[in-house]
Amino acid sequence: MNFLDCFSRYDIILASQSPRRKALMEAAGIPFRTMVRPTPEHFHDGMPPVEVVSLLCREKADCFPDELKEPDVVLITADTIVVHDGQIINKPADAAHAFRMLSTLSGSTHEVYTGVCIRHRDKEILFHDHSCVSFCRLDDEEIRHYIEQYAPYDKAGAYGIQEWIGYIGITGIRGSYHNVMGLPVHKVYQALKELLCE
Repeated sequence: MNFLDCFSRYDIILASQSPRRKALMEAAGIPFRTMVRPTPEHFHDGMPPVEVVSLLCREKADCFPDELKEPDVVLITADTIVVHDGQIINKPADAAHAFRMLSTLSGSTHEVYTGVCIRHRDKEILFHDHSCVSFCRLDDEEIRHYIEQYAPYDKAGAYGIQEWIGYIGITGIRGSYHNVMGLPVHKVYQALKELLCE
């Protein structure tokens, strides 16, 4: 059986409102629907980044106990963080906060971690991906233009790599580009194959 035909036998739920994650799943040909529940995103200061993204995507999965009672439901949750000089940079609260974030990332290299949790019946697959992203030096006018035109308030680190700032500002990536977008879809695909198509 074709792997994608195998996936279609299941009700795959992507628990995310991110348009980037939806686009990546669609581009990979994985059939899914979306469902979102509010989840508190709290973690202790000093936690290693891998532990943070693992904790957050598991907490998101815990919000769907009733759905996971159905034998054909497969749940996918994910969480992405940006780390610069050992400090976790979350989503900006407003334009001024976004400006400070991007000014910090300008002319330096930072890390992007995405944790993914896939649950089906009593099985759980938990993994993460890690990428390094380098920015050239951005001037204040460029940063303000990006914030005004793209309003990156729903993005960790206050930027989307697939947007204007990614084209003019990013000088190098080590690791998965799609991970920086918010979902290491190559790893999601392989995990679904192992879980559902044995």
